[in-house]
Amino acid sequence: MKGYTISTIGQSILLFKINRPEKRNAVNYEVMDGLEEAISLADQDEAIKIMAITGEGEKAFCSGGDLSEFHGLKTEEEAFWMLSRMGGILYRLAVLPKPTLAVINGSAVGGGCEIAAACDFRIASINSKMGFIQGNLGITTGWGGASLLFERIQASDALKLLCESSIKDVHGLKEIGFIQEISDFWSEEKIVEFTQQMLQKETAVLSAYKSSLVQKWKVTGLKDRIYQEIKNCSVLWESDAHHKAVDRFLKN
Repeated sequence: MKGYTISTIGQSILLFKINRPEKRNAVNYEVMDGLEEAISLADQDEAIKIMAITGEGEKAFCSGGDLSEFHGLKTEEEAFWMLSRMGGILYRLAVLPKPTLAVINGSAVGGGCEIAAACDFRIASINSKMGFIQGNLGITTGWGGASLLFERIQASDALKLLCESSIKDVHGLKEIGFIQEISDFWSEEKIVEFTQQMLQKETAVLSAYKSSLVQKWKVTGLKDRIYQEIKNCSVLWESDAHHKAVDRFLKN
């Protein structure tokens, strides 16, 4: 079975779902391939007005990178290859000329939060937990998540989330503007309800507004900032502190 599915809700929402519930919807190379495919489809299909991303089940949106696969990457160069690939995908997601939506039913930690930060909007189920926990593993965000987070909320709030590296409930995240709406569970019907007013607009209108945001990011060098973030994480990835932290994590 594939580690992801690509479907549509109605005719106007493309839904990418990570389908690895046994791994808490962790990202591996297959999921990266699927996300690239979904972004291209959303970009090229004029009928698609919004792209949404979610995870299978109610326990996890995404637990970040699959450490059981990526722990084999030991050197800065090996880490950079993986990190830059996913970072490039999330940059493509961020600048997609259509609104994007993270549908968070369950936990989103580490790289899962980076995926959420790459989306324009984030909606979460009431019991969801989120955390940029990379600092607990001796590394920083490595897919561009910090650079993207600084674009989504106030810098002081973003820096606090990153430096604390702890798990937060979604109510507090809504207060600082990272989460737009909370519900018991986000079904496809509720996703349509949340996006209804946007779906009533012409695709060209939505794309024009999104392009204005993307133009700001180009002027302020978002792509270069993400590249530097990836470089920083690659250096830390090679450290003994990171490898020991991952060993402890995998043994638990």
